[in-house]
Formats: sequence, structure tokens, C-alpha cells
Amino acid sequence: MTLLNRPAGVALGNPRPNGSTARVEPKLATRIRDKVLARLDPQLDISNITVVRRTIEALFPKVVEEENAAISRTERVLLLEQVLADILGLGPIEPLLRDDSVTEIMVNGPRKIYVERSGRIERTDYVFENEEHLLRIIDRIVAPLGRRVDESSPMVDARLPDGSRVNVTIPPISLVGPVLTIRKFSHIPFTDADLQSFGTITPEFIQLSRAAVEARLNTIISGGTGSGKTTLLNVLSGYIPSRERIVTIEDAAELQLKQEHVVTLEARPPNIEGKGQVTIRDLVINALRMRPDRIVVGEARGGEALDMLQAMNTGHDGSLSTLHANTARDALRRLETMVLMSGMDLPLRAVREQISSAIDCIIHLERMSDGARRVVQVAEVQGMEGDVVVMQDIMRFEYTGHKDGRIMGHLNPTGIRPKFADKIDKAGIRLPGNIFGAGVDALIRR
Repeated sequence: MTLLNRPAGVALGNPRPNGSTARVEPKLATRIRDKVLARLDPQLDISNITVVRRTIEALFPKVVEEENAAISRTERVLLLEQVLADILGLGPIEPLLRDDSVTEIMVNGPRKIYVERSGRIERTDYVFENEEHLLRIIDRIVAPLGRRVDESSPMVDARLPDGSRVNVTIPPISLVGPVLTIRKFSHIPFTDADLQSFGTITPEFIQLSRAAVEARLNTIISGGTGSGKTTLLNVLSGYIPSRERIVTIEDAAELQLKQEHVVTLEARPPNIEGKGQVTIRDLVINALRMRPDRIVVGEARGGEALDMLQAMNTGHDGSLSTLHANTARDALRRLETMVLMSGMDLPLRAVREQISSAIDCIIHLERMSDGARRVVQVAEVQGMEGDVVVMQDIMRFEYTGHKDGRIMGHLNPTGIRPKFADKIDKAGIRLPGNIFGAGVDALIRR
């Protein structure tokens, strides 16, 4: 690979280490960058990052001296990082990818770049030079994956080498220019202690969810976009005993299980010719032939829901999955819809019977107006009454007010002992007597 046709760009605003903003005059930054690029050997192997970086670092001081540029030491360091990012990284958004406080990057055309920090969206000072520069960075993301983005294929889902999820939408579909959305991949997965410190879950929830996973209850995690479903799924899957064989199925591999016996499967989109696609449903069906003790589906969103339910009903207890829904009850309705999307002509009652017999517990998360993610509902699927699937809340978030712009409340037990408590009991798991609320008998039988 050579440096020919490598894109170049400038981030007009760059955060200083202390959080303030340093600015380099755009025309000066462009001249310095262009001179550095012009002096690089076109045949230099860009895959050798160490050599390229050393070459740029050697050229940079000479070019700055020739320009007689009156820039501070801090601005000089930042300008060097810009040049390196344009050649070796993803240009202006490279610092945002390295910023651990940023969980999502949203590029709305070349001049507007937003990020999400602590659940809140804020605009940054970073910009691309123009649409062409942004499109070149997008091509750099999708090309290594064998994907392309153009007028005939204006929407693409991709993945960065670190696992971050990427969505690209370009004109004519987008009317604001190329749109790039990156959901960053956490290199260090959150633990239940982290989620507790964030206020997402409570100690009682940790005890109950750990017992549910160890007792092999089939669990669905529901919630809206960005509510923390995958993060919680990763935490719950960590409770699976290491002696069990786990098969994970995802669109983009995000789960970071620490157990040794884990098989990770990832869906594959069609290639440029429209061939070679491997769907989540294909992987679920294939996983059944892989002798799994547990099947963990990153997200159910289509006909694979039927195969997942059948797996849960045929000996693969303790399976976990997520899906998009507004409430736990809506999660059941979405499951019904997804089963019907499988193309099987099943009566609605038969679908509901499959759901009621397969699913034990639904955990619902919500991203609240203050940006915090919280578990707001833990519900048990109790069975059928007539044509209706019966649910019962085991824990529910109770709102108590606002303080310093934060929503206050607590995930409290409803005082109802769930039917699945018997499964936990039979698994020999001991829970404190008050975990389901005052007055509920303890589950200590052994």
C-alpha cells in the first residue's frame, strides 16, 4: 500500500490537554500539511506505521521552520498530531476516538461534529475541510471491509478495527451531506460494580440477575437505542459459569466475555455483488448444531426470533438476548412481530404460547432525560391466560424528584415473589429473604 491518493484534512479546533481550545490558522495548517505530504515518498509503505510516523516527525520541524510560523509549542504538537491523523488515522475525528469520555461520534456533514458524553450530546470544534475530505475518510473506513459507499449504495454499516460500530449515509439520501455515526467500542468492559456506581442498577438487582443467569433463566433485555442494552448483556453474560460452552451471535462483535469456552459468531453483509450474506438467523440455526450450553444473541430484530424461541424451548435454557422496545410489555409485542417476520404462517396464539413458555424474565432499561441509563423494570413472564401473555413486575423504578439536574429514584421490589424463584431455589442458589420486598419468605432451602 502506498501514500498515493491518501486524504489530507485539518481539524480547525483541537482541545488542549487541559480542556481549553487551541487553534491553528487554517491556511497555515493547510500549507504545512501539504508540504509534509508532498515530501513523503509516494512508495512509502503506509502499513508500517512506525516508519511513516518517524518520517513525518522528521519532516515536520523543517516545514514549520520554512513557513516561519509563529505558533506555540502546544499548537505545534497539535498540528503534528493533525498531520499524523490525516495520513494514518481518521482525520479530525481521530482524537475523539481516543477520548475515553466520548461514547458516540456523530458527523452531520463536514462542518458539524457532535459527540455524546455521559448521555448528553454536545457539539465539538472539530471540522472536516469539505465533503470530499469527509468522503475520503469514510472510504478509508469501509474499503478494508470490502464495502463501498456511493450513489447506488448510499447506506452502509461497517466496523472499525477496534470493534466500534459505524453507520454511513451519504447524498442523495442525506440532505445535509455525508453523515457518519460511530458508536465506540469499550476496550475495558464495564462491570456490575461500574453500573452500580453509575446508578444503572442496584445491589439487589445484581443479586437477582446473577441468580437468574446461574439458574439458567431465559432472559430478554429490552430498551431504546443507546439505553445500555449491550452493556448490561455483557455484564449478565459474565455470570455464566466458565464450565459451560457459550456461543455468541452478533451483527458486530461487541460482547467481551471472559470465560474460556466461548465461540463468537458475527453476521456478514452481502458483498459488492450482493452475494455471500450470512444473517443472524443463519447463525442462530447453525449455533444449534454447535453443542452450545448457552446461546447469547446480541440483538434480535427479525425472523431469528422464532429460531431463538425454539432453542429456548428445546433444552437451551439460560439463553440471553436484547431487543428494542419502549416497555417490557412492548418487548413481547415486538417478539410476536419478529416471529411473524420469519415467514412461518403461525396463528397468533401459537406464537404467544411459544413466547410465554420460552421467556422467564424481561429486564427493561431506559435512557432518561438527564442522560443516565437505568434499569426501570424487571418483569416475569408467568404464562398464558386465554389469549394473553401474563406478566408481573418484580422490580420497578420509582421516581422521587430532581436534584442538580439529575433524576432521582430507586429500583425497588414490588413485594411479589416470582414463579421463577422456584427454579432459582432448585438450582441451590440462596437469595436474601427481602430481595423481593418486605414480607416475602426467604429462598434459603439448602
